[in-house]
Amino acid sequence: MSVLVIAEHDHGTLKGATLNTVTAAAACGGDVHVMVAGHNASGAAQAAAKIIGVAKVLHAEAPSLAEQLAENVAAQVLAIAQNYSHILFPATAHGKNVAPRVAALLDVAQISDATKVISADTFERPIYAGNAIASVQSSDPIKVITVRTTAFDAAPAEGGSAAVESLAAVADSGLSSFVNAEIVKLDRPELTAAKIIVSGGRAMGSSDKFNEVLTPLADKLGAALGASRAAVDAGYAPNDWQVGQTGKIVAPQLYIACGISGAIQHLAGMKDSKVIVAINKDPEAPIFSVADYGLEADLFAAVPELVKAL
Repeated sequence: MSVLVIAEHDHGTLKGATLNTVTAAAACGGDVHVMVAGHNASGAAQAAAKIIGVAKVLHAEAPSLAEQLAENVAAQVLAIAQNYSHILFPATAHGKNVAPRVAALLDVAQISDATKVISADTFERPIYAGNAIASVQSSDPIKVITVRTTAFDAAPAEGGSAAVESLAAVADSGLSSFVNAEIVKLDRPELTAAKIIVSGGRAMGSSDKFNEVLTPLADKLGAALGASRAAVDAGYAPNDWQVGQTGKIVAPQLYIACGISGAIQHLAGMKDSKVIVAINKDPEAPIFSVADYGLEADLFAAVPELVKAL
């Protein structure tokens, strides 16, 4: 049977997480189909058709899908779920919102945060904050999986020529309604898509120091800003900057950790980064155990010097 990927998009364009999920889907075996459910989402559907490895794009169009409410998207998936052996979602906030509803209504066990496809019925996923890897085998007739996108390469976004097929949209479930959204506009890259991330910990001391010390470095490098949970809980940085097990999972080309001790929950969210640089005055800080380059120094002196050198 075929494998279905639920695309993440903003209607006009696809989000990068979809490309990584297509790679995971291809490893499951069978033709890869992508479902784009939205309103005025033909741009995203056409973009999905160009992904190498995609055999068909299913485009569901309705006003009730405009805000991507989980109940409505789940109902749209369920309408065609029986045609597929696997249904894959990116392990993003949106994917984690929809996938459990689909799994529950299909009465199957969800496989969360898959990092490797061993075979069509066996997958790897991290447990204990990434300190152990579990191999999970499923005998469910339909396997519902969320994919840790940092564990899979992105499928090429250009070069494919899949057919786009219109899909009858399901009726509005009426279970939830969209009230409003407050969109934060960033002048720097979004955290999960950034190639370089500069993160700060509780040692920053205040939100003023956080901005005063780390922002110039991030600006020089064209980097996104991140933070440990301790820094977020202390009010030094906003919630959407949090990196870690209870925040965002990132794997940039370069991760610079400033004043972050390296609690296991934080390491779980960034240890797949290609190059990790740690700046901390505590030589026993656990962050040094995963760092490629470690600088034992006072960050308030070291980071401005680094900015000058750049």
